Amino acid sequence: MKILVINSGSSSIKFQLLQMPAEQLLCKGMADRIGGQDSQLSYKTETANIQETLAIENHKQGLQKIVELLLDKEVGVIGDKSEITAVGHRVVQGGQLFSETTLITDRVKQEIQAFADLAPLHNPPNYEGILVSEQLFPAARQVAVFDTAFHQTIPEIANQYAIPKKLYLEYGIQVYGFHGVSHQYVSQQAIKYLALRKSKIITLHLGNGCSMTAVKDGQSIDHSMGFTPSNGLIMGSRSGDIDHGIIFHLVDKLGYDLDKVNTLLNKESGLLGLTGFRDLRDIEAQAEQGNADCRLALDMSAYRIKKYIGAYAAVMNGLDAIVFTAGIGENSRLMRALVCADMDFLGIDLDETKNAHNAEAIQEINTPSSKVKVLVIPTKEELEIARQAHKLLS
Repeated sequence: MKILVINSGSSSIKFQLLQMPAEQLLCKGMADRIGGQDSQLSYKTETANIQETLAIENHKQGLQKIVELLLDKEVGVIGDKSEITAVGHRVVQGGQLFSETTLITDRVKQEIQAFADLAPLHNPPNYEGILVSEQLFPAARQVAVFDTAFHQTIPEIANQYAIPKKLYLEYGIQVYGFHGVSHQYVSQQAIKYLALRKSKIITLHLGNGCSMTAVKDGQSIDHSMGFTPSNGLIMGSRSGDIDHGIIFHLVDKLGYDLDKVNTLLNKESGLLGLTGFRDLRDIEAQAEQGNADCRLALDMSAYRIKKYIGAYAAVMNGLDAIVFTAGIGENSRLMRALVCADMDFLGIDLDETKNAHNAEAIQEINTPSSKVKVLVIPTKEELEIARQAHKLLS
């Protein structure tokens, strides 16, 4: 069967069309920097490689552009929409209801929409991707793969907040965790690569959204994001960890309403708030030209990551490897170097020569004497989603 995988992020849509169960990649691509005039659209097959800069205002428009390419007479890989058996969707927030991959029904769509408040930058584009896919591929079965599912193994000691218990019992306020498809895939790849029966691994998913997971013996036991995907690391436009008292100060003293605070913390903070730029590539270029704000933002981001590495090494009582993945983790040599600098106390020793090269396969970038392995593993969320969708439908 042909499975189209739609992975809608906060500012991007990754897609792949795979022939399953052979896992044959028919085409792949990405609509990136959605919401700007300089959006990037890429589309690759065995014979075509299209790179285009254009304005993509929203996720719906991006998906429509992707479908046009799939059906294009010259570069398309399908002759008719009916060739696609299923569409697999990455859905960020599944709450307590969805702990495994599921067929999308009207009820499932309602629940995904209901969880939008918990993932305001993600569930809405996830939901919109489902609606557009249903219109564009009416004969295909729609499948949801939830990011929160991998983190169901986080124990109570780590997934509960120190607030009145009834808020957890009655309203499900807890740590859910996100980017689960990515953390699950790269941690499994790391365990296989290192040939470990028992393992203590920290996975770093660094993109426009950033998160870290402590993975012990293949299971998620702690995670930097929490009830929503706004906690933890500094991100493209999200603040990450913040003193909640600031929210009350903004409202009570500075006249902000709650909607404005929500917009500020999710869409106007993070790297964007610190520098005026959302994309790390732009920030690195500005820092190299002497922009002090951009240099500080890079240092702050690396510092926050270091704090989580230390915390997770402590709760696991050891560390075998750290794994960099996603757009920044796989491609930013500078961020990897900043994170690993002055970490010899934990046994992390980066090889600068190895780090200078990005690879499409698993790459070990630590020195031979490093006690902790430092790996760069390209995430393959789309393949993992296709595998889970195929398993469900077989």
